[in-house]
Amino acid sequence: MASARTTGTTVRPAGARPHDPLPATAWPERARDWAEIQERMLVPLYEAVYDRLEVGPATSVLGLGCRSGLALLLAAERGAQVAGLEPQDELRELARGRRLKVGAGLRPAPEVPRSAHSLVTVFEQLPGAAEPGRVVAEAARLTLRGGHVVLAAWGPPERCESAAVLDVARRMAGRTTARDPFALSTPGALEDLLAPAGLRPAGSGRVGCPFAYPDLDSAVRGLLSTGLYDAAAEFSGLPLVAKELEEALHPYLRQDGSVRMENVFRYLVAEQPR
Repeated sequence: MASARTTGTTVRPAGARPHDPLPATAWPERARDWAEIQERMLVPLYEAVYDRLEVGPATSVLGLGCRSGLALLLAAERGAQVAGLEPQDELRELARGRRLKVGAGLRPAPEVPRSAHSLVTVFEQLPGAAEPGRVVAEAARLTLRGGHVVLAAWGPPERCESAAVLDVARRMAGRTTARDPFALSTPGALEDLLAPAGLRPAGSGRVGCPFAYPDLDSAVRGLLSTGLYDAAAEFSGLPLVAKELEEALHPYLRQDGSVRMENVFRYLVAEQPR
């Protein structure tokens, strides 16, 4: 497995260049890896939220940071009206390729026909957000009175086998602005985001989301596609990060060559007061 946590001054690995930007060709590949490998890992979370809120023909869903749009497709299959906002060009184009109405950034765009929705979901954006409070405030602004906002984050690290693998992102990022993906996993952390945005809590839940891959290469590609390793790749170089990630995954490698990690995600339902 990868080396243990470091303390003191972080030393850039040999051969790594400081803040080496990811090549332009990496972004389309990363987006495809998300859509083809990683996105389905969160289906249990999407379905649990939609079941709880009885998403159907009367629901207007906006996915904030919807990435390539699988969560929106699942809501549409239930009869909901769906739209999304996604700032990354490559992911947004994949979502549009699925015939979804997806605009850029956080603000409504011509592609998104409504200015407010009965359900706004923030499934993937918070763990890597530099300003999660701003994201929640924007979600609240886009929610109809009496509607709901759903926030999601990793569960407790001790309940997530991927925690050790995600630690590679922290260790390889040096003293950069890389965000701890478990920062919002502590008790009350998600709830603390509600009041400043004018929202009130309306329930929560935990969902098992196993990360299962057919082989080690797919696991590395899928995890890199989350964006949680970008700061590490810029600091230490993508090849070195991928190598460390592969080593960290070895304890979860099965005899048939597949990789599986048991994880728990938490969601918080918030209400926009009438």
